[in-house]
Amino acid sequence: MEAVLAHLRGAIERGAYAIGDKLPSEAELCRTLEVSRPVLREALRALQTMGLTVSKTGKGTFVVASTVEDPTFGDYAASDLLEVRRHIEIPVAGYAALRRTPENLDHLAHLLDRMEQETDTTAWVAMDSLFHLAVAEAAQNPVFRRVIEEIRDALARQSAFLNELGGRREQSNREHRAIVEALLDGSEHDAVEAMTHHLDRVETTLTDIVRNPLRADTPMEGGPEA
Repeated sequence: MEAVLAHLRGAIERGAYAIGDKLPSEAELCRTLEVSRPVLREALRALQTMGLTVSKTGKGTFVVASTVEDPTFGDYAASDLLEVRRHIEIPVAGYAALRRTPENLDHLAHLLDRMEQETDTTAWVAMDSLFHLAVAEAAQNPVFRRVIEEIRDALARQSAFLNELGGRREQSNREHRAIVEALLDGSEHDAVEAMTHHLDRVETTLTDIVRNPLRADTPMEGGPEA
């Protein structure tokens, strides 16, 4: 999928597909790039998340931008999502370290164990958003939980995007482990530091994906050439 995405994104950024152009049909792209339809559709969804294309039901996929600026996850732009996460999740981690109950800790530890053993990306992504919701619950403030619930879909979409294109899963597991250990220790300072580091790494990976379009080592065959 990453190779297909790199190929299509490169073609758009080189101008092989101009703004307003319609991409070839899925059947044609699958044939020329020699990939399955599920792989192609993942790449097309990533292009849309990056803001390069829009899909119109019954009409196809159209190019709407030539460069990636601010990916969108569900209803929220990545920059807006990260800004809110820093203002909410960092202090929430601190409160959680001070207020967590034994039940909260058991739930987080169990969830983290499952995440570290999970090999299916879709299942892992679902648990990732549950993990952040569980940290909010440990802060014992229903408003925090409601805020995370509001952005939960966007968190899952962002997580899938970063894992597919940035290989974030193992690193995220380590960062989540550091957060849980800080909560176990009841250290507000360590919890704040661990969550800050986690969000810093999310931003770094996202920035790397946006700024470095050609992540695949070998160009795809077929398709337009610059």
